[in-house]
Amino acid sequence: MTESALRERILDATAGITVGGGWAAVSMGKVASVVGVSRQTVHTEVGTKAELAEALVIREVEHFLAEVVAGFDEAPDVPTAIERSITRVLERAADSALVRGVVAAAHGADTELLPLLTTRPEQLLELATATVQGLVAPFALPLPQARIDATIEVIVRVTLSQVMHPTGSPADVAEHLAWMVRTVLDTLPRSG
Repeated sequence: MTESALRERILDATAGITVGGGWAAVSMGKVASVVGVSRQTVHTEVGTKAELAEALVIREVEHFLAEVVAGFDEAPDVPTAIERSITRVLERAADSALVRGVVAAAHGADTELLPLLTTRPEQLLELATATVQGLVAPFALPLPQARIDATIEVIVRVTLSQVMHPTGSPADVAEHLAWMVRTVLDTLPRSG
């Protein structure tokens, strides 16, 4: 078994334990037992329990960022890409047992799960914002970069807020945010 395959099995086991019993139920020994390796192997592969939590969060973030990238694939314009991306992210969040567990923790159901939620939140925001900035850049929007960056940060923050506290269906939320972007872009003077 390759190291990355072992790491994935460890993270899968950790997610399963977390979903089933909360973060308090996670121990290196329990993860090792589920994976069928020694406790030392788990420590060697991921480090401490805090590092295990961070690895689990990073993996989940990478899955969400892949949804963002897929939403931008072959999109004809930024509003369409935003709408597709947000829909995909919010649908994934709604379908994710791990995210539902983290959201339940945020609502007081399992305070031990909160470390997963609060692991470097600013880094999460920065990573998501930088990803979207990179995806938007090829569209060469006729706005100052500071305005583009501020708009992207607002959209990322609202999307993350919707993951934690949904106020509508993924499609409705995505359509509203895309409408705002489209409205701003439509008010800009046309070149030519």
